[in-house]
Amino acid sequence: MKNYISASVLSADLLNLESEARRLGESGVDMLHFDVMDGIFVGNITYGLPVLEQIRRVTDMTLDVHLMITDPLRYVREFAKAGADIISFHSESESDVRRTIEAIRSAGAKPAVAIKPKTPAESVYDILPEVDMLLVMTVEPGFGGQSFIPETVEKVRLIRRRIAEKGLACDVQVDGGINYETAPIVREAGANVLVSGSCLFRAQDMSEAVRKLKGEA
Repeated sequence: MKNYISASVLSADLLNLESEARRLGESGVDMLHFDVMDGIFVGNITYGLPVLEQIRRVTDMTLDVHLMITDPLRYVREFAKAGADIISFHSESESDVRRTIEAIRSAGAKPAVAIKPKTPAESVYDILPEVDMLLVMTVEPGFGGQSFIPETVEKVRLIRRRIAEKGLACDVQVDGGINYETAPIVREAGANVLVSGSCLFRAQDMSEAVRKLKGEA
């Protein structure tokens, strides 16, 4: 199972996103994780379609868009058109899960479902065959720089086990508090797409940080 690193744009220098995207690509980062928050589903507001469009123009990296918004179904087509390669939305949102998955795929992007720390793994078992990735939040969504929640590890383990039992090709992503200490823990549990923000952007050697997070150094 191949491991991937998705760099959280929230931790980047937002005034110099073009140079940041270039630096990430040169350091071996696989994806850019683009958090969209509406101030309703979570208590924070970030950026949206115009910023994503600008990033798409300056990089060919995979754009991993995480919608933390109340009604993702309403916007998935626009985000796909703006350049999103992967679109994650929350099962706890107001949108119908299967209709949203179908809308993302029909728009040409890969669908992924995200769940909050307190949402049980069993709640997404039935939709695993329909998505390309399942995102387990390892902090409460809404703000960067939070501490990793250890109880989420078992959820990662359960979901990976279910994927293996069903013979599915589904990535498991984790987002929140991922650093050199927590990365081996979630990889061992079955996560293979790791979102990293502070740890990655604060590293003196970003290439080495990527290798450490992947377990290659």
